[in-house]
Amino acid sequence: MEHPAILYEDKDIIVCDKPAGIPVQTRRFGQPDMESILKNHLASSGGSKPPYLAVIHRLDQPVSGLMVFAKNPKAAAALNRQLIGNYFCKDYRAVCCGTLPSPGGTLIDYLVKDGRSNTSRVCSKDTPQARRAELSYETVATAKDADGNTLTTVHVHLKTGRHHQIRVQMAHAGAPLWGDNKYNPEFIQKPSYEPISLRAFHLSFLHPETGKPMNFTLE
Repeated sequence: MEHPAILYEDKDIIVCDKPAGIPVQTRRFGQPDMESILKNHLASSGGSKPPYLAVIHRLDQPVSGLMVFAKNPKAAAALNRQLIGNYFCKDYRAVCCGTLPSPGGTLIDYLVKDGRSNTSRVCSKDTPQARRAELSYETVATAKDADGNTLTTVHVHLKTGRHHQIRVQMAHAGAPLWGDNKYNPEFIQKPSYEPISLRAFHLSFLHPETGKPMNFTLE
């Protein structure tokens, strides 16, 4: 199993590159998750007390990329305030099957989550428990696969953080993500824990203690 690469760590935060296939948190006995892996890392550094680690935001299990965790309650509170106030900048790279309505633009939908199937869908604004979802995207490349189908690489800037948001909105716009067996019927036989073509490649926020801008970018 690939372990997360720790890109930055100090007394307040840990920033890491989550591998695809590892959940952020899980209730399945014996299955490693980001929380337990990073707590084990902190425990190995010594200290008599159990390590503190707060999950600030999430990535779906088959998605890889940048995450920040808090190492104390004060840092967690400060980061959560930034997240709620939209001071986090989260950018993703995705490969879509097909083409989007335009080379770039904004998608605004309302989503409702189905907890039984662990999926979300686009719905009307007045649907009970509907939540507004907004993202912007820009096409960076197009190509053809071995069968001649169009693949579109896009950069996505997430403006809200809804359950499976990018995956649902891209599929609704006619360009589901490559490898996404939940929202792309072409991949319905693919195991759900395998990677999909979605990576959180850029993350920025203010350091919870110093206020210094923190910027991280992956290839």
